[in-house]
Amino acid sequence: MTLGSDGAAETNLDALFPQLRRFPDVEAANLQAWDATDRLLLDSAAEFLGPDSRPAVVGDRYGALTLGAITAGAPAPVRVHQDLITGELALRNNARTVGTGGGFEQLPLGSALLAGATVVLIQLPRSLAELEEIADAVARHAAPTVTVLAGGRVKHMSLGMNAVLARYFGDVQPQLARQKSRIVIARKPLPVSPATPFPITSANAALGLRICAHGAVFAGTDLDIGTRFLLEFLPQMPDAAHAVDLGCGTGILAAMYARSRPGSRVTATDRSAAAVDSARATAAANGLGDRIDVVQDDAMGSLPDSSADLILLNPPFHLESAVHSGAGLKLFEAAGRVLAPGGELWTVFNSHLQYRPALERLVGPTREIGRNPKFTVTASTRRSGAQAGVGWTPGP
Repeated sequence: MTLGSDGAAETNLDALFPQLRRFPDVEAANLQAWDATDRLLLDSAAEFLGPDSRPAVVGDRYGALTLGAITAGAPAPVRVHQDLITGELALRNNARTVGTGGGFEQLPLGSALLAGATVVLIQLPRSLAELEEIADAVARHAAPTVTVLAGGRVKHMSLGMNAVLARYFGDVQPQLARQKSRIVIARKPLPVSPATPFPITSANAALGLRICAHGAVFAGTDLDIGTRFLLEFLPQMPDAAHAVDLGCGTGILAAMYARSRPGSRVTATDRSAAAVDSARATAAANGLGDRIDVVQDDAMGSLPDSSADLILLNPPFHLESAVHSGAGLKLFEAAGRVLAPGGELWTVFNSHLQYRPALERLVGPTREIGRNPKFTVTASTRRSGAQAGVGWTPGP
């Protein structure tokens, strides 16, 4: 395979990329499993992926970087960290599709992933805090001779990313853009403090809660404004033998509900490893570690049917850079499955999204609990019978 060229000749990557899928993540005509940044990173990394290299990949969304590196002849195993469990599953599915049964190892962000790494490929995250945690881990564990290639879409990159990398590497060189993507090459890792600063912990005086956050978790240690509005209705929520904080983030809803309902068992679940680690740390920091079970899974896939009495949800309305309702609809459908008949889904969402018809269809009768200029809070009661959350195909 010829890398580092913009020629039109078909390459192995040209054959690989069209085979990749996002499944089990949301799929749609305007969403694909790879982008120009994946291609630019692989082209730029070709000279570093020799037989004696020790490659690692961070932020591979659906397997394009990992499988592309294997296609380029990177020595096995290619170590990879993906924050989302949907990305992990997509990589495994795509590996089977293209006939690469092995050749990679999926690992948490840390020493097992990065120890001795000589080349690290990074799909740049949007969050500077997430990039900071990644850069800290690479500088802490990778080989002193490591070359870091961090790439992203130009429209999502900022000078702040260069500044973060410069705190951890002595040599940071932005490269020329290609097809609206750009990479930054970083070398010469700098000394770091003996202990990693993550997760960050902050006291929220209004909630009386200590919030813990890893870099990749949404909103960090801040209280998201949608969650804040949903919490205004905490006293009105039903007492539940088993409550679920779906898409738990830092675990604020799980902690607040568990503290207000000492007799309830609470499960916090998210597809993000950073969110799960953050929620677990938040529960422990507030003396609730024995009351809250924290699980990483995709749309409550590990929870049995009809096993929850109450689900609390502040659903996402973005898929990467696209505004898309698919993620929320997938979670509504999951709630219809996991709620026991008569159980309730309490949801907060941007009012313009008009989710109520979908909630009626996928869960059951839905009533408005509250509304402010931006958000709506609803409660949907799981209808009896097999129709709730089953057999529906979420629309766009």
